Amino acid sequence: MKKLLFIPIFFACYFGMAQTQNSSKIIGTPIILDNIFIAQHDFPKMMDWNDAKAACDSLGNGWRLPDKEELTFLYQNKVRIGIFKFDIYWSSSEYGPGFAWFQSFGYGGQYPSYKHDAAYVRAIKEF
Repeated sequence: MKKLLFIPIFFACYFGMAQTQNSSKIIGTPIILDNIFIAQHDFPKMMDWNDAKAACDSLGNGWRLPDKEELTFLYQNKVRIGIFKFDIYWSSSEYGPGFAWFQSFGYGGQYPSYKHDAAYVRAIKEF
């Protein structure tokens, strides 16, 4: 019986530590501009819009996916913030059913895209 209780406790501790380590790798040393903290790093893989929102929320403590205006701000300050991929990033702003806005960090434009498409993600947090 004791062995059966040990297994779930072990997995709960393992996954709890893995989430904390992953969070600290993404957040790193946040960059502060105006009234927002910007995670130092992107999430490592492109993801669809729903996963992007969930990934940012999983960082806890108010971290979230930026809206399209905030993402424009990040693009305008990309040199000050640091490394962004020459690719597209999700915003939290929706564009009708099944669509959301993304920002191109290559060409600078914003466009709506299917929520099931993949894009990169950079989390922010207000203070």
